[in-house]
Amino acid sequence: MKNKKTDYSKLKRTLYLYILVTVVAAVVFVLLLDLFIQRQALGEGIVRFLQDSFYLDRQDAMTIYHYIVRNNMEIVIFMAIAISILILCRIMLSKFAKYFDEINTGIDILIQNEDKPIELSAEMEFMEQKLNTLKRTLEKREQDAKLAEQRKNDVVMYLAHDIKTPLTSVIGYLSLLDEAPDMPVEQKAKYVNITLDKAYRLEQLIDEFFEITRYNLQTMTLTKKHIDLYYMLVQMTDEFYPQLAANGKQAVIHASEDLTVFGDPDKLARVFNNILKNAAAYSKDNSVIDITAGLSGDVVSIVFKNAGSIPKDKLAAIFEKFYRLDDARSSGTGGAGLGLAIAKEIVILHGGQIYAESDDNYTTFTVELPAFPDLADKRNS
Repeated sequence: MKNKKTDYSKLKRTLYLYILVTVVAAVVFVLLLDLFIQRQALGEGIVRFLQDSFYLDRQDAMTIYHYIVRNNMEIVIFMAIAISILILCRIMLSKFAKYFDEINTGIDILIQNEDKPIELSAEMEFMEQKLNTLKRTLEKREQDAKLAEQRKNDVVMYLAHDIKTPLTSVIGYLSLLDEAPDMPVEQKAKYVNITLDKAYRLEQLIDEFFEITRYNLQTMTLTKKHIDLYYMLVQMTDEFYPQLAANGKQAVIHASEDLTVFGDPDKLARVFNNILKNAAAYSKDNSVIDITAGLSGDVVSIVFKNAGSIPKDKLAAIFEKFYRLDDARSSGTGGAGLGLAIAKEIVILHGGQIYAESDDNYTTFTVELPAFPDLADKRNS
């Protein structure tokens, strides 16, 4: 509140000055008018004006002056004062309206997205700073939106291209099976297995197309309750066991069996699955993925650590939607680049935070969540 008062100080001083000038000018005008009346200078001026304008003699002009002006001097003075105040107020309002014109010009610059800074009077410096801050924010959002749209288009193009490969293989092997019904059983089984693998990959790529659509259309809502976090992590690592074991990897949990957290179980399971999926895809073969969870004060921390490095320039962007590491496509597991972006949104909705760190040997993803319901509500408020 103190800063807001300081913001308006220059404008207030200027407006007070305008009002003071208006009052002083009105007082001076009244004093001068009264002085002219006392010295009869005003009356002489009116009589002379009637003589010159209507070709009257002095006696007739004096009679008209006495009946119309002199006998109604209070009304004349009141009207003169009112007119003078209106004129001075009009001048003051025109000065004040200048500020609205400047703000309107600044808003036009925002609407038209002109590439120039917004400049206002010195008294409106606080508004100038806010409008320029808003302008920079809108420009950044526009750039982010364009970048996200470009990334989405790239991902769609990549996925469309990638779909052709397994689809061509499926068609090719099915054609061979159709053309050679008497094919040896071993060879037929081999072709069927290859076709099935390619069909699974094709299904995964199609699911990623739907993931892009769901991300743009969904509005996430949370259904929170107390969650057995240890059991959730155990269940998740069991589900990933075949994928990890195929490359000699394993996930090891370091957490207390009574560890709990308050949140949406389905949404948090998606967060942990996306992180572990990322660790499984980019960690080294025959390595261990350590999952460490614990309570520290009023925060539950879940840390995923895997052997492998992410360059610093790419580390800052991995939570952006439609962002994929360069080797994602060649790995055969690269997705639409939405997993970590969605994970971040879910964690933020829970009143928590998620971040990643990486050095030459290891990469860690850390999720921090409020341990208790009231803390989660306060952080979201």
